[in-house]
Amino acid sequence: MTQTTPNHTQTVSGWAAHDSSGKITPYIFKRRENGINDVTIKILYCGICHTDIHHAKNDWGITIYPVVPGHEITGIITKVGSNVKNFKVGDRAGVGCLAASCLNCEFCNNDQENYCDQIQLTYNGIFWDGSITYGGYSEFLVADHRYVVHIPESLPMDAAAPLLCAGITVFSPMKDNKLLDSPGKKIGIVGLGGLGHVAVKFGKAFGHHVTVISTSPSKEKEAKERLGADDFIVSTNPEQMQEGKKTLDLILDTVSANHSLGPILELLKVNGTLVAVGAPEKPFELPSFPLIFGKRSVKGSMTGGIKETQEMMDVCGKHNITCDIEVVKPDKINESLDRLARNDVRYRFVIDIAGNFNPSHL
Repeated sequence: MTQTTPNHTQTVSGWAAHDSSGKITPYIFKRRENGINDVTIKILYCGICHTDIHHAKNDWGITIYPVVPGHEITGIITKVGSNVKNFKVGDRAGVGCLAASCLNCEFCNNDQENYCDQIQLTYNGIFWDGSITYGGYSEFLVADHRYVVHIPESLPMDAAAPLLCAGITVFSPMKDNKLLDSPGKKIGIVGLGGLGHVAVKFGKAFGHHVTVISTSPSKEKEAKERLGADDFIVSTNPEQMQEGKKTLDLILDTVSANHSLGPILELLKVNGTLVAVGAPEKPFELPSFPLIFGKRSVKGSMTGGIKETQEMMDVCGKHNITCDIEVVKPDKINESLDRLARNDVRYRFVIDIAGNFNPSHL
């Protein structure tokens, strides 16, 4: 049902999934009026994340239908609330995964809103007023300014959109492991997809030796010649995996398919760290011997808080880091979701929301 919360009076055109088939169709719904802490954003582009597929098809059993996906949003601010001082009409703005948090816990007070127990997401969440949140597959968004970031003028709005999820997801663990200001480390990136290709760009921008670890030998040329990776290991090749043993300081595992961490851990030096940012459907296979005999650590990491997301955006502006994208019109959303499920994209789909806004074309 469309939300009927009293202050939800603005009619919005967008696209939604209405059942577990995951098919996206036109949807007219309501958004709240622009409040004192809000900004209204005319959406120009919205990236398509693998999470959108999971929510559209209720893979995790938590979808509230109808669901309007999209949490990689860039656009232009058209309204600002009276309490908003850091944005003005006409600003380039971005919204990622976060719509609300408690604002008063240990994590919110330390710029880690993404770990708040009361976090609410940009779509398929419950906002402070009790309404369901709807995402970026729509013509505009009303967002609390505390969960909005500035997009640097140097970045194209389409290729910047996936940075709001894919970018911050790999930037955060790199910062956490002090890779931003200590060049010369040897880092491995498992998987060369939407997350992995951005991680390679960050790694090189921060002055590190980057090795891509992949099951696909065909990606070696792309990794080295286009993205600038220094080395490439085919994870199904025993000889290459043996040669790579104990050579890496840190590994960022971006793969969401089910796989064992054991062979990958062997690539780490003693005291090395593996950070998992991919989320396979089944638990990781984690043998004890590679941990014990290498004094290695396995960590997890999600997205970042708003302050860190803004820092990531500014770093991208400084180093001219964007995502490699394929821009699609809204009538290609379902086709794009199907292709993404087959990993048939290099490396991120972005919907041109404003360029051809007509939901009836879907």
